[in-house]
Amino acid sequence: MLINCRSAYQSDPTAGNKICDIQKKMARVLVGVKRVIDYAVKVRVKPDKTGVVTQGVKHSMNPFDEIAVEEAVKLKEKKLASEIIAVSVGPTQSQEVIRTALAMGADRGVHVEVSAAEYDLLQPVHVSKILAKLALDEKADLVILGKQAIDDDANQTAQMTAAVLDWPQGTFCNKVEKTDAGLTVVREIDGGLETIKTKMPAVLSADLRLNTPRYATLPNIMKAKKKPLKKVTPKDLGVDTTPRIEIISVEDPPVRQAGAAVADVDALVAKLKDGGHI
Repeated sequence: MLINCRSAYQSDPTAGNKICDIQKKMARVLVGVKRVIDYAVKVRVKPDKTGVVTQGVKHSMNPFDEIAVEEAVKLKEKKLASEIIAVSVGPTQSQEVIRTALAMGADRGVHVEVSAAEYDLLQPVHVSKILAKLALDEKADLVILGKQAIDDDANQTAQMTAAVLDWPQGTFCNKVEKTDAGLTVVREIDGGLETIKTKMPAVLSADLRLNTPRYATLPNIMKAKKKPLKKVTPKDLGVDTTPRIEIISVEDPPVRQAGAAVADVDALVAKLKDGGHI
């Protein structure tokens, strides 16, 4: 039964306020977190050129996913979300970033476990189907993801997740506000900023300037160890993760040649001609 909170407020201000708060509150927020090579680490290609070196390399949560977690926590602090579920798809080590999200303020985690070999060929289309299924199973009202991962730079998962769910999407979020009608999202675009309004449930992708993620404090890190973390597999969710690509070769980018000073414009033109550039 839907109760008009304004009418309830007029008859009983205390009860009316409570009803308004309940109606504005979102049931659940699902946040995707990915374990990637730390942004400060220099990535090295394997000698056999089948991928990049990951053994013995520092990993951390994808920076854009940290922003997504922070936004979900802020919504909960504003009494606009009642529960935050952090989800990561990957091998056993992916639980590290789930625990980080729990220490930042998420309530519980879901680890969708795949082997390291499968993970190398896992694509956004697979992850989006997994997230969509979990969003439905968990009865989420909002899915917040980082706009892209810094390892593959795909920038596809949020858009595909919205498509699989047939939910509206707000990508490259610079600002998110909850309204009675849904969400008002300010998006970062090439020409500046764009403001859109969307109904819920919805899928959002966090851009760099949406917020500044908090650091997980030691007491919260300890508390996170006791928060529930469920393990499932793609098969449990009915998602086929058969590889759709084959990695042929991974190459280092070409080494940039040193620049050279020229005396004047004529010398510059001559040098460009000699190099076959014009």
